[in-house]
Amino acid sequence: MVSKPPAGDPVQDAPQVAAPQHAAAGLPAIGHTLRIAQAQMGVRRTARTLLKVNQKDGFDCPGCAWPEADKRHVAEFCENGAKAVAEEATLRRVTPEFFAAHPVADLATRSGYWLGQQGRITQPMYLPEGGDRYEPVSWERAFSILAEELRALSSPDEALFYTSGRTSNEAAFLLQLFAREFGTNNLPDCSNMCHESSGSALTETIGIGKGSVSLEDLHRADLIVVAGQNPGTNHPRMLSALEKAKAAGARIISVNPLPEAGLERFKNPQTAQGMLRGAALTDLFLQIRIGGDQALFRLLNKLVLETEGAVDEAFVREHTHGYEEFAAAAKAADWDETLAATGLSRAEIERALEMVLASERTIVCWAMGLTQHKHSVPTIREVVNFLLLRGNIGRPGAGVCPVRGHSNVQGDRTMGIFERPAPAFLDALDKEFGIVSPRHHGFDVVRSIQALRDGEAKVFFAMGGNFVGATPDTDVTEAAMRNARLTVHVSTKLNRSHAVTGTRALILPTLGRTDKDVQESGKQFVTVEDSMGLVHASRGNLPPASPHLLSEPAIVARMARAVLGEGSATPWEEFEADYGRIRDRIARVVPGFQDFNARLAADPGGFALPHAPRDERRFPTKTGKANFTAAPVEYPRVPEGRLLLQTLRSHDQYNTTIYGLDDRYRGITGGRRVVLVHPEDAAALGFADGAYADLVSEWTDGSERRAPGFRVVHYPTARGCAAAYYPETNVLVPLESTADVSNTPASKSVIVRLEQSESA
Repeated sequence: MVSKPPAGDPVQDAPQVAAPQHAAAGLPAIGHTLRIAQAQMGVRRTARTLLKVNQKDGFDCPGCAWPEADKRHVAEFCENGAKAVAEEATLRRVTPEFFAAHPVADLATRSGYWLGQQGRITQPMYLPEGGDRYEPVSWERAFSILAEELRALSSPDEALFYTSGRTSNEAAFLLQLFAREFGTNNLPDCSNMCHESSGSALTETIGIGKGSVSLEDLHRADLIVVAGQNPGTNHPRMLSALEKAKAAGARIISVNPLPEAGLERFKNPQTAQGMLRGAALTDLFLQIRIGGDQALFRLLNKLVLETEGAVDEAFVREHTHGYEEFAAAAKAADWDETLAATGLSRAEIERALEMVLASERTIVCWAMGLTQHKHSVPTIREVVNFLLLRGNIGRPGAGVCPVRGHSNVQGDRTMGIFERPAPAFLDALDKEFGIVSPRHHGFDVVRSIQALRDGEAKVFFAMGGNFVGATPDTDVTEAAMRNARLTVHVSTKLNRSHAVTGTRALILPTLGRTDKDVQESGKQFVTVEDSMGLVHASRGNLPPASPHLLSEPAIVARMARAVLGEGSATPWEEFEADYGRIRDRIARVVPGFQDFNARLAADPGGFALPHAPRDERRFPTKTGKANFTAAPVEYPRVPEGRLLLQTLRSHDQYNTTIYGLDDRYRGITGGRRVVLVHPEDAAALGFADGAYADLVSEWTDGSERRAPGFRVVHYPTARGCAAAYYPETNVLVPLESTADVSNTPASKSVIVRLEQSESA
């Protein structure tokens, strides 16, 4: 039975805590999946929808970007993917009557969980200047408001066009085309907050900002290092690949400040043996201190250099640059400093070295645990050094594997959603469309918030996502958004960003991945690119949630026509009518997409984009070779009496979407305001398990930020470290606390102190 949305916010004052679990998936995952899906969709709709997830004739999961093998399971989805689908395919509806009953001030008091549970938005909504609640508006009027505000700007650079990773290739290509024809490169996106550090490091070192491995490579690897990543919650289908690699003889090293159930044991729900016993995954768990990864890989590199015959000298000589400077820096690595930075023992590092030296094919996987620190870019460069030393890039079973979060975040960047586009891309775009794209760089996410704060930007347009919920320094960000003249959100469901508005605001409801998309030329499909560079189609199969919805490509095309008028020679109406025509243009602008439509027609499973390091051992860097680097080793220094906090997800959430109030694998139920602290650290600070604390972050300029009322949970974290969920703790991350080079918010290394809560 479909259940009604909650009438009021659930009380989260007393979360319950049990021991953390030591295995992921299995029967509990199946049971939870079915309960959530049936509550949102009902039994028949659940079956109709879930059996199309990640199928060649179905739709791409709106969750993570993990790839599918050519041969698909009947149930090609995980627990959290099913939750994402259920939330989108829900039968619950947010109508104009809902907005009439809930002023914006009321929405602003609600939790993200409550907002998301209300259902799909059914009509365009408008908050007029001075109004206290959204009211229905026609599409024509909505686009005229947008055009009015954009045309009134003193400069196109006063507009910001943000993109969420759920946006399709077709919609992303149109949005960046419109922005550049309008005259700006202000195209911030969610990559700025997650894998920008990966792209920055990989582009410099191997010449392409993407991973170099396929699923088949993972299955063939001798050693897989999983660093700063929790696949059991964030990319659960990755566990199947790790299980298959283990069965073929691979060994796995997990490097993380927290033990995670999914990396301990995986109970594969696709097999009887998996359900009963499961497979142990991790062979060596290195419980590293937050931010100590660069020091660890630097020391491992020193030890490899000191081992006779361990370096692939032929590969280094033929394919790399900068080896001598790197080797000198690596040889200077200090054991004592490394042990202090990592919190590891000498024996643990020596055991890791044995496994590294025994491996002929090594892959390193990572996620936000490596990318959201001040020194993230040099950390990932050091990972590349580690792989280059033994020739582990450009051969089967080896390479770099940054695991992307959102389902098309990598594809959006490929389509040109980037504030610092390559000149060659702009040249091709201008030649194809007869426009003159701006060449100066635009604003990324952090710079966009600063521009709104300082009055440099006046219109904010978001293609999906929850910008306010995803970004750092919540109070600063929300004040900045309220400075805007107009905020616009293309959305399927409600979130916090709809309650934090400019002087005027629009909500433009759109089709989701699960929705059937019919335009003038007939039924349409869109495409996405997964985390390993495979491009494939996505076709929704459900009737749209409302007859008043427009697709993302249609919204961009109509916005462009309203804003640019007859002065634009771009055939926006044709693009809306037939997405194949968009793909024809992509094929002529974006390398690797030649014969785009024909290749999709020939193979429903899609095709792999070219990757020179992987395919040819060719490195398109400035030197023409893979670049060793030699940055100084950095790691966070934490003052006495303070902890180093990382923000993270619970198991009942995807990015900022909160599906429930539990974190099953970590033993947390009924609440999200918890902080995980090692028992000895908590005792030293005077906090018993179950006590309540305010988290107070301390920044270098002397400023402080406070998140009140967190239940202290004694938990086996690395010593000196703590963890708590975002977006509740985004308020603690200073806007200026970012990674060097990439400017990604440093949400994984926040210095905090714990103070007794007044409400305790």
